[in-house]
Amino acid sequence: MNVFELTRALVDIESTSEYEGDVGEHLFAYLSQLTGASTGTVERMDVAKIESARRRFNVLAYWDEPLVTLSTHMDTVPPFFASREDSEYIYGRGSCDAKGIIAAMIAAAERLIADGVRKFGLLFVVGEERSSAGAATASRSPRGSRYLVNGEPTENKLALASKGAMRLEVIAKGRMAHSAYPELGESAIDALLDSLEAIRRVKLPKDELLGPSTLNIGTISGGRAPNVIADGAKAEILLRLVGEPDPLRQAFAAAGTRPGVEIKEVLCIPAIRMEKVEGLPTTVVSFTTDIPMFNGAWGKPLLIGPGSIHVAHTPDEKISKRELSEAVDIYVAIVRKLLAA
Repeated sequence: MNVFELTRALVDIESTSEYEGDVGEHLFAYLSQLTGASTGTVERMDVAKIESARRRFNVLAYWDEPLVTLSTHMDTVPPFFASREDSEYIYGRGSCDAKGIIAAMIAAAERLIADGVRKFGLLFVVGEERSSAGAATASRSPRGSRYLVNGEPTENKLALASKGAMRLEVIAKGRMAHSAYPELGESAIDALLDSLEAIRRVKLPKDELLGPSTLNIGTISGGRAPNVIADGAKAEILLRLVGEPDPLRQAFAAAGTRPGVEIKEVLCIPAIRMEKVEGLPTTVVSFTTDIPMFNGAWGKPLLIGPGSIHVAHTPDEKISKRELSEAVDIYVAIVRKLLAA
């Protein structure tokens, strides 16, 4: 398949986070043909199951000991919608985040193999959109790679830095009562709102390169009925980190913790700086990637890929065919430069 055909084939396989098995099998079969014809190796790297019926695995292909590894993720955010295309774009869930990137990396590998280049690999992981479980698993099975070229939508610019992420849950507990007699109960919703208001007033840091930290209260839930004093409520918060997380942990705990309210940290991924390659345009991104979860086990990180993050996770997700073709050339050039270095 050419890079456009492979992109559409991958998009048309539903693989929302935790349901990546089918696309993993497709990639394993495709790469088995490629490695079989070029004396490479392909393997599954099992990731902890969510349920007994759901098998999840990373797919790794390499040609001799991989000193450079091209990597991105197989999973997508919901909802699934299939591919279509016009003269300029391929549309569909995962087209830019990150199945088009997978296709470009595979096309680059095919070209490198045809030119006799070896000592590189492809690593496609599960779970990036939720917990980075695939990257965490891969970090425990390094293969000697000295550089990890991670693919995310950066419009084919090399990202010099990316923000981190901290996910928090603010959980409030109260006591039910009839709403006509509120003095007999304790409203978990009132306590939650007071806590969130205090959290929103915490001053967030700025970084000269990454810019400001940002905070998003993404979900709020709780209560049982309009005429019942709420005995439980919860909010989920995502903070984009630009520096050390400890000062913010302490500030949120001081601001938001009160009787009946607990703040739980669900996930923390630090901000990170990446490697530079001469000759490529650069950028800085606000989103978080798998790179911190690899923990350096697959080498020094670089971050680059086709597509715009501004259409990822939207009903209009798409990727430019021009950028896809350019990405193949870019990945080939990066592998060659890093191997030469």
